[in-house]
Amino acid sequence: MKDRKPGPSREQVDKVIEFIVANEPMFAVGEIENFGVKQRGYVNAPPDLRFLMAAAMEHKDKTAVVFEDQRWTYGELIGKSIAVANGLIERHGVTPGTRVVLAMRNCPEWMACFLGIIAAGGVVVPMNGWWTSEEIGYGLRDCGAKLIIAGSRQAERMLPHLKPLGLTLIGIREGVEGCTDSFDNLVAAGAGKPAPALVIDPDADFAIFYTSGSTGAPKGAVLTHRGAVTAIMSYALIGAGMKHANGGEEFFGETPGVLVAVPLFHCTGSHAVFMTSLLSGRKMVLMRKWDAGDAVDLIEREQLTNMVGVPTMSHEVTLEAERRGTKLDSLMDMGSGGAKRPAAHVERLAKVFPQAWSSSGYGLTETNALGAYNNMADYQAKPNSCGRAVPAVTEIKIVREDGSTAPTGEAGEVWIKSPCLFKGYLNQPEATAAVLTEDRWFKTGDVGVLDEDGFLSIVDRLKDMVIRGGENISCLEVEGALAAHPDIVEAAVIGIPDERLGERVGAAILLREGAVLHNDEIDEFLKPHLAAFKRPAHYWRLDAPLPRGGTGKVDKPGLRKQLLTDGDID
Repeated sequence: MKDRKPGPSREQVDKVIEFIVANEPMFAVGEIENFGVKQRGYVNAPPDLRFLMAAAMEHKDKTAVVFEDQRWTYGELIGKSIAVANGLIERHGVTPGTRVVLAMRNCPEWMACFLGIIAAGGVVVPMNGWWTSEEIGYGLRDCGAKLIIAGSRQAERMLPHLKPLGLTLIGIREGVEGCTDSFDNLVAAGAGKPAPALVIDPDADFAIFYTSGSTGAPKGAVLTHRGAVTAIMSYALIGAGMKHANGGEEFFGETPGVLVAVPLFHCTGSHAVFMTSLLSGRKMVLMRKWDAGDAVDLIEREQLTNMVGVPTMSHEVTLEAERRGTKLDSLMDMGSGGAKRPAAHVERLAKVFPQAWSSSGYGLTETNALGAYNNMADYQAKPNSCGRAVPAVTEIKIVREDGSTAPTGEAGEVWIKSPCLFKGYLNQPEATAAVLTEDRWFKTGDVGVLDEDGFLSIVDRLKDMVIRGGENISCLEVEGALAAHPDIVEAAVIGIPDERLGERVGAAILLREGAVLHNDEIDEFLKPHLAAFKRPAHYWRLDAPLPRGGTGKVDKPGLRKQLLTDGDID
């Protein structure tokens, strides 16, 4: 049985990163000006994201992406991306600043179109591939794009909006109703031509990503080239630090591969997985839809070293691997994002996959997915933490309601500062002003605590709490305790209106297949971990996984609406 490859210590990596920042010109840190605010940044950073395409061509013969029967090398991916860029310019008049909607599920063409729009100087508007026609209509009107590249199913939902909004629809496949062009035609028109020669300002928009809209209509977060470049370079700095501290060898070997189980239209997928892979030459194996059995098959067949998904995904892979009796020996890291992974899951991953580390990160759409990162021995020691601020230009602080900085160990709102921050919310100056301070600190809306080592733990959302008889109860705390039960696969906690107490704690749970668990048994299990007032007074047993939005986060508003209108609450 393989054991985990010993990783360098936090202290070793910190020293190496300090050395790299001081001696590698690309990672040199100094004062920059970003939207009129002077702050720390990478003074020699590439001006725009096209540097990723040049970097990818350094390993042009390596496999870039695998999806069903498609298998592209990096050379093919970048070649198609440049062809798309030329096709968009020549056939559709795309110029710098032109907004182009990208609406499809995970596939290699999504990647080529994403890079192609950037290479043409355009602004990518990735839309949630699961959105309804009504939601798509809202996004189209909000962003004002006139050009759409869509998958077949998404194109169908676009049809009612084409004529009223004067839209041009390009299909990912030929013959899709309403489409006047196709991906293949774009590639054919632009093939064999050099990349467009354009000057792109570092502070120019590169994308508009729509937030999950859990508290109302989705908001379009406008991201710039500087912001995304800062995020990618920060990820790269961690990788460089790990490599140097590992004796100059890549920690995940010369043939790294990652299972992409998160949607590319979300920043975790597009930034932390896709764009960082362009730098390292990592093979990306895509899933059209989530299935734990398929995930195990792909990890085994492609000998993947990494997996990135929401915590439920790694947990379900663990259960499936246990059922099959496989250790998935190629796996070296199981990363999670989008939600907090219960500490009990971290322990179980370590037990079932003795050769693999697990990791977690914290970031938001508004921060280009950059924030904090926790991995290897640190994550095992502090599984409830999402880690320390990603070096070298990200700052995190905890702020009290009165605006003062909270001391170590005190909970407050998490604020982030970095050149990676978004420009603002599209068409919503008031919403922008509510979360961005004049000196460009971003108010995340998450409640967190920093410990004496600088590790951040998210304890709740500002509004995701149950207030029972004046007592504030963290939904995440109760959910984490429930998730520790071996028969509970998933749990979500909400407040139940109560005339006497204001609210009671309610929990929706999904049990392991075949398990039977009575309420009193759950309460007995929770007694050592939660005070009586925190333990759920009512349970709903679900027949399917918890509802989630495009980011992978549990749709709490939708869950409340579903559960609290059933009329069966005692």
